[in-house]
Amino acid sequence: MKNLRDYVTLTKPRLNFLALLTTWAGFYLGSRGAVDTTLLLYTLLGSTAIAGGCGALNQWMEEDTDGKMLRTKKRPLPAGRLQSRHAFWFGLGLSVFGVFVLEFETNDLTALLGVCALISYVVLYTPLKRITSLNTVVGAVPGAIPPLMGWAAAQDQIGSGGWALFAILFLWQMPHFLAIAWMYKDDYARASLPMLTVVDPEGTSAGWMATLYAAALVPAALVPAYLHLSGMVYFWSALVLSLAFLWQSVMLVRKNDLRAAKGLFWMSITYLPLLFLIMVFDKR
Repeated sequence: MKNLRDYVTLTKPRLNFLALLTTWAGFYLGSRGAVDTTLLLYTLLGSTAIAGGCGALNQWMEEDTDGKMLRTKKRPLPAGRLQSRHAFWFGLGLSVFGVFVLEFETNDLTALLGVCALISYVVLYTPLKRITSLNTVVGAVPGAIPPLMGWAAAQDQIGSGGWALFAILFLWQMPHFLAIAWMYKDDYARASLPMLTVVDPEGTSAGWMATLYAAALVPAALVPAYLHLSGMVYFWSALVLSLAFLWQSVMLVRKNDLRAAKGLFWMSITYLPLLFLIMVFDKR
C-alpha cells in the first residue's frame, strides 16, 4: 500500500488534475449535440495516463536535482522509496498505454497530440530546465495541449475554438510557474537550475514577465465568448477574473516579495478552474 502511494505520487496527481479538467472542458465545448459519454471516458483515461507517465518520467530524469531541493527531496526517488528503473518503466508503460487508448478508442489526431505532449514535456522541457530559463516557455506548450486533445477527440479536428483554449492555458501557465519560481528560487539555485528567478535573483524580471503574460491573457480569455462557445455570463466572469489575475501580477512587480508571489500563485490556481467551469456551464 505504501509503494502504491509512491507510484501515485510519481504521476503528480495535483498538477495533472488541471490537465484532466481542461481535457474534459475541451471535449465538452467541442461536442456538437449530446456528449458521447463513452468517448469522453476513453479520452480522459488516455490523456490522464499520458499526463501521469510524463510526471513519472520527469521525476526519473530529475532524481538528482529533486534530491537537492527542500520541496522535492521527499519524493519517492530521491528519498529512496522507489528505484529509478521502476519509475522509468512505470512512466513509459503509462505513457504508451495512454497513447494506445487514444489511438484505438478516439482518433489519430488525439493520439498524435498526446504524443506531442509527451515528447515536448519529456524530451524538450525537462532537459532544458538544466540549460536555460526559457524552459518555462517550452514547458507551457505540453501543458496547454490537454484541451486541444479534448476538442480533437470530440470533433476529430482542431478548430478556432480548440486553439482559443490552448492559448488561454498557455498564457495562464507563465504567471503561475513564475510565481512558483519566485517562491522557490533558493531551492532552484541550490539545484543549479537556471530559472528566471535564479538568473535574476532580485525577482524583478519574473514579475514583469508574469505581468506581460497576464495582460495578454485578458483578451485571450474573452475569445471563447467571441466565438460563441460560451455566453455573456462567461464573458463578464472571464473579464473580472482576468483583470484580478493581472492585478495580482502587477502586485508582484510593485512589491517583489514572497507574499506577493504566494498571492499570485493562489490566484492562479483559483483562476483556471473557475474560468473553465464557467465556460462549460455557460456553453452556447
